[in-house]
Formats: sequence, structure tokens, C-alpha cells
Amino acid sequence: MARPVMWAVIILLGVLAIPLTIEWMRNPISDKQRREAPGKFALLSQGTTHYAWLGPERGPVAVCIHGLTTSSYVWRGMAKGLALMGFRVLIYDHYGRGLSDTVRGKQDAAFFLRQLTDLLDHERIDEPVSVLGYSMGGAVATHFAASQPDRIKRLILLASAGMQDISGPRVRVLRDWPVIGDWLFLLLYPFTLRKGLEAEAGLPGSAENINAMQRAETDRRGYFPAVLSSFRGVLRHTTQEQHRAIAAAGIPVLSIWAEADALIPLSAKDKLAEWNPQARQSVIAGAGHGVTYTHTDEVLEAIRAWGS
Repeated sequence: MARPVMWAVIILLGVLAIPLTIEWMRNPISDKQRREAPGKFALLSQGTTHYAWLGPERGPVAVCIHGLTTSSYVWRGMAKGLALMGFRVLIYDHYGRGLSDTVRGKQDAAFFLRQLTDLLDHERIDEPVSVLGYSMGGAVATHFAASQPDRIKRLILLASAGMQDISGPRVRVLRDWPVIGDWLFLLLYPFTLRKGLEAEAGLPGSAENINAMQRAETDRRGYFPAVLSSFRGVLRHTTQEQHRAIAAAGIPVLSIWAEADALIPLSAKDKLAEWNPQARQSVIAGAGHGVTYTHTDEVLEAIRAWGS
């Protein structure tokens, strides 16, 4: 092989290795982080899950499910409000986020439902619970309610995913091409996510230091592969079938939307009305996709009004 060609190949391989090398150099969760963390840890069938209880010990249980790129800290402010309403609130980290293990496996609906069911069984929760799902957590909560209606008292969705097909040439490459898609995602998405976090820095919210915690999350090994796996898994299809099943089962549903949400368009409200005409819907004026922590009081008021 001629020397110029050899160097060209070496340089090309070096460039191709950049995103993989950066991912490998990120830090895994340390024992020190877990020792110092609030909450508890449960060894479940897929791995260790970080979780916490907030509120009165004997209140009705409310389970809060976070989204694609956040962790359970996104619920801290909301959980305090729910606790003041009398709920015993359970929050937890998805695998690959927060302080839960990074585990192998396609993060489809079955993957998330297994973790949630394992955790409820571990905590001996056998009575029907209120389930709140934010963003991707809304899709997870919807699948849970449709698959186990006897365990659901009511379903509350906040800026919920699962309402529309995610399409487009770039999306299809990332989602459907295993090797090239992985490389492009690891190369491009960290920059995109951090740029979005920079734009949100300084926004008021009920979750203390949430922007700093989100930025720290991006330095964790396994975080971005987990996000991509969820994108290819539970977010791959809409939740139309599940919402129709929930309507047929008569499960009470409150869906709260953000008026200025750039990620989940307000047109999702009409889609849900088509799939489940019985669902109660509310729109938070001026809110963006972070409605759960930027407009906590308004969300809690919508929940309180629905329950009154």
C-alpha cells in the first residue's frame, strides 16, 4: 500500500473512531455517587434501579415516569406538590439514566414495563396506582396502563410522546441503520442536546439545579446509547392502539399539554381526542416542553381541578 494511501486510511479510521472513543472515555456510575445519592437502590431482574419515595407513608401511590433525556430529578418539584396533595410518590431512574444501571437490550415497551413491574413488585405495591408520565415517560405510562389496567387507578400524561410518527430521512438513518446510525448519533446528538441545554440555562423551575444535572448526565458512559435505544424502541411507533385500549377499559385519563412545546406539537391534543374521546385535556399557556418543572404549579392545579 502506497504511503499516502496508508496515511489516508489511518486518518479516516481515526476520524471514524472519534465518537466511539469519546463515549468510551465517559465515566460510568461510581460507588461513591451511589453512596452519596438520595433515595434507594433495588436489584431487579434487569439490573440495579435507583428510586425514591416522597410524601406520607400511607397515602395513595403515585408513580412518576421520566422522559427520554432526563432522570427522576425532573420530578423533584412536582413530587413535593403531589405529596402535599396527600400522595405517596414513587420516582425512579430508567436504565441508562440517573443512577440506575446501564443494561443491554432493546429499550422497547416490554423493556420499560419489566423495570416498572419489577419495581412495584419489589416495593410490594399491589393496589391500583396513579401513574404520571412525562414526555417519553408518557408513552411508557400509556403502555403500562393498556397492558395492566387492573393496576391503574388513573393516568396523567404531561407533554406525552407517542402521539405521532417520528419520520424524515435523517431520523430514518439514525433509527433504522444500526452501524451508521449509531456512529452518526454519537457524533451529532451530544452536541445538539448540550446546545439545547445551554439555551434553557437560567430558566426558573421547581427542580433545583436541573440544568446542571442534565449536563452532568451527558458525561455518563452509556447514557447516549440508552437514549438511542429508546428512540429505536418505545418511541418507534405511536401509542394509538394502547390509547384505544385504555378508553375501552374506562381508565380515567388527564393529558396536560404545553402551548409552546417545540418537541411535542399541540396538534397531539387532537390526536388523543380521536383515540380516546373520554380523556380530559388541559393546555398550559406559554409553557414549553419542560412544563413538568417550569410550570409545576399550573400542572398541579390542573391535576387538583381534575380530581375535585
